[in-house]
Amino acid sequence: MKIEHLIESISAKNAIHGKKLQKNFASLSEDENYVKDYNAFISKYKVILEKKNLTFNDSINYYLKMIGDFNDEMLDFIRTNKYRNTSFDEVNQAMYNNPDVMVSHMHGLLLSQFLWKHHYAVYQYFKTTIQQYLPVKSYLEIGAGHGLYLEAAMEKIGENCTFEALDISESSLELTKSLIKSEKVVYHLKNVFDYTDEDEKKDFITMGEVLEHVEDPLSLLNKIKSLIKPDGTIFITTPTNAPSMDHIYLFNNIQEIRDLIHQAGLEIVDERYFVSEDIELEKAEKRKVATMYASFLKIKNI
Repeated sequence: MKIEHLIESISAKNAIHGKKLQKNFASLSEDENYVKDYNAFISKYKVILEKKNLTFNDSINYYLKMIGDFNDEMLDFIRTNKYRNTSFDEVNQAMYNNPDVMVSHMHGLLLSQFLWKHHYAVYQYFKTTIQQYLPVKSYLEIGAGHGLYLEAAMEKIGENCTFEALDISESSLELTKSLIKSEKVVYHLKNVFDYTDEDEKKDFITMGEVLEHVEDPLSLLNKIKSLIKPDGTIFITTPTNAPSMDHIYLFNNIQEIRDLIHQAGLEIVDERYFVSEDIELEKAEKRKVATMYASFLKIKNI
């Protein structure tokens, strides 16, 4: 399915959201890598859908269900100025351990990587910048999600590396396995706080959009810090002002994320932020518009 056709199909079901996607595409298509990346992804995704007896129409419905859920959460966020859910156990029971909910949500997020310009921008930032931190002999991804970042890391790092992927959701790991199709990856179905580094610390750890899913993100950063080599690299992403049914911890602005990183004894080597709308960061933070933050981190030298 061509990207234009995908957007047209979504627009036919939700005209208002379709207009936003058409605007995104007008901007994204200026990047020469975008259509190439999308085409490479969609050919693999088609196979995944067929093996699950799903169609692109099912995937589009999953995506629009996610959009509807996001809109509901946003209305509550605007009214209360806080996320609706605050308990990890409640979210774990309602979502992560609920295959029907999780499968729908993960397929929606997978499409968003190419439909939302700030999601694609973070993905591109990771793919182009990770090359600066090679060679990598041991790689761990925490919150593997849909597998796109793990796939990109494996492509950039090459064969001479051990790869591990961890997620609390079996549905997420199954989707990752379907995309990766490699026996080289060791998968862990567990909470990151239950993960022990029995062999050696890692050269590189990726943790995309996980900090906002826990009640105490500082403890999570400290856990990650304990798993990385002294000269290793950590890549994280997390959003500000992004209400979702599984988001627990609210970052009101980018500086709050930076402060947390420094509090954990980590230093920012490189960082980017990507506002979800066409406005400046200052206005986005004032208006509570979702912004994605991404950075490469090192252990701070004392």
